[in-house]
Amino acid sequence: MSTGTDTTQVETDGKRYVRPPGLDLAVRVATATSRPLLLFGAPGSGKSSLAKNIAYRDDLRYYEHVVTARTSARDLLWSFDSVRRLGDAQLKVRDWRDDDYVTPGVLWWAFDRASALTFKRAKEPHPSWNTGERRRPGAVVLIDEIDKADPDVPNSLLVPLADRLFTVTDLSEAREVREVADPRCLIVITSNQERELPPAFVRRCVVHELEPHDEPTLRKIAESHVGRDRRYPLDHLIRKLQDARKQARADQRRQPSTAEFIDAIRACLGEGIESTTHLDLDPILKMIFEKDAGTGAAPGWSP
Repeated sequence: MSTGTDTTQVETDGKRYVRPPGLDLAVRVATATSRPLLLFGAPGSGKSSLAKNIAYRDDLRYYEHVVTARTSARDLLWSFDSVRRLGDAQLKVRDWRDDDYVTPGVLWWAFDRASALTFKRAKEPHPSWNTGERRRPGAVVLIDEIDKADPDVPNSLLVPLADRLFTVTDLSEAREVREVADPRCLIVITSNQERELPPAFVRRCVVHELEPHDEPTLRKIAESHVGRDRRYPLDHLIRKLQDARKQARADQRRQPSTAEFIDAIRACLGEGIESTTHLDLDPILKMIFEKDAGTGAAPGWSP
């Protein structure tokens, strides 16, 4: 689980995020229905950054869990250190309780922060820019790349995500954790569509697909990240990105993303490239836009 980020990352992923058309509506619908917002889109399209943007803009608590192939559904709810408890039992440590070995997960923190703080090993998993106390109540939770998990994971999250409650079974007396936040927290779930998600899980979400950014949106993104007054060949970068995407589709390769477009801008600024005649421009764009060339179709590619 990711437990931190730096201020520069927040400036990039939070404050400077440009929402494509339709995304604001999807956020409002997910908020109104108290359903998770499930975002589909290619890597680098801005899915993960949306949750940071909402938390930054609305001054809400922010939690994230990056899913891997080893992630279990319970990792998002709580974890229990059975190895440490066994060791303490063998050492005959006095006065230990099951509570001492429970660590609340991101959904617990979002649903009921006050109860999570009562546990001895509780350490709030928020990035450095986001302390637990915010001016406004509520939280945003990012569950990133859910499609990397075993299909049992989304199925096991159906009740916690739909009913906003779960039962902690590793305590001597089972404990129910129920959402007490008002307004209810917004849960953002992302998928690169590398694996099909269970239909029952998708039905319980508000679904939105991020399309590749068009030229006007790319210009807004460029301005948001580096301002209007910096000199670099923006028109050329947009044209080269569009050409690279077209070629990648023809070759059935992964298309270069908006994140790579931002990398190209920063590379030009870092190298002092102000015009298309600079000798290093083409090699730089090849490094950034054509990195998948010759490697075959990327996993999860779809035309």
